[in-house]
Amino acid sequence: MTKPSIYLDYNATAPIRPEARDAVLRAFETAGNPSSVHASGRAARDIVETARKQVGELVGVVPGSVTFVSGGTEANALAIGSAAFAGFNRVIVSEGEHDAVLETAAASGLQVLKMPLDADGVARLDWLEEALSDEGRALVCLMLANNETGVIQPIAETSALVRAADGWLHVDAVQAAGKIAIDFTALGADTMALSAHKLGGPQGVGALVAGTRATIVRQQHGGGQERGRRAGTENVAGIAGFGAAAEAAARDLPSMANQGTWRDALAERVKAVGAVVLGEGAQERFGRLPQTLCLAAEGFASQIQVMNLDLAGVMVSAGSACSSGKVKASRVVDAMGRADLAPFALRVSGGWATTEQDWISCGDAWLAAYSRIGARRREVA
Repeated sequence: MTKPSIYLDYNATAPIRPEARDAVLRAFETAGNPSSVHASGRAARDIVETARKQVGELVGVVPGSVTFVSGGTEANALAIGSAAFAGFNRVIVSEGEHDAVLETAAASGLQVLKMPLDADGVARLDWLEEALSDEGRALVCLMLANNETGVIQPIAETSALVRAADGWLHVDAVQAAGKIAIDFTALGADTMALSAHKLGGPQGVGALVAGTRATIVRQQHGGGQERGRRAGTENVAGIAGFGAAAEAAARDLPSMANQGTWRDALAERVKAVGAVVLGEGAQERFGRLPQTLCLAAEGFASQIQVMNLDLAGVMVSAGSACSSGKVKASRVVDAMGRADLAPFALRVSGGWATTEQDWISCGDAWLAAYSRIGARRREVA
């Protein structure tokens, strides 16, 4: 008998929303190039601009602030490259950043400093304040919410420090968008990266949001698309799907909060047998994404957990899913001072189609696997 599949890996990729799928299919029926001035071109342009408005509304900005790109990785690269072009000579990145930020910063030619995390996974703003007092204008990269732990970072507080030092604050909001409300202006970011496939849109499309203090300089040359910020014919169908997903995600934000209750119930079940919930201490400080749980049980290796749950029909991840299919010890958990738990970290992440029963079934499968592994260890001992 085939086990029912339970998908709890939304932080890797969310299943495409019906609204996004329908928008993509409709866009495929439009043959025009958005840069053409004839009727078909104008129809394609209308699709792109409608989506730009939808994405802008998700984070509270006017459409002109949104530049469409190929995904979160390119959005991060465009922001970092633009800051380097503007004369910023150093980049400060938190140790919890995604590799898309860390690797781009390392390749930027700028001096790279790493901002430590505390035991809850929150960036150390006392360290940042001191680092910003040094000479040189700094680009600061701090994600809104961590992709592994779900810990939300103090972006508004960071912005105050960065602006006082005449710096540039770039926020990777790829994981946060569609899961918590985002007000770009209130956060005080200068640039912000978004990705469609994390909130129920198609893969291969994203956006960079820019405020008035940031000048975006294209890294990809050719035509004058995207107001000269990013050359290349727009991915009309993908952008249409992104816009539709953004509109649906904004509509569904109130119901996303329910995930927090379901997640916490699973957390209590695994803690009862000795597992540790990572980032839990940040809940009362700056919060966590309501649908993300990072747990670790010493002796229960991440890859063994993933395989056992997969055999039970439950799909989850060990850390970031952007490592060419490799399961490695969590760098983020290590940065939180828990290197002892880094090889055992597991991420469970729900989303727009997740039910309470999905979380319950995941707990059942995890506890059964943990019990089996414990029994085997006792037999060996």
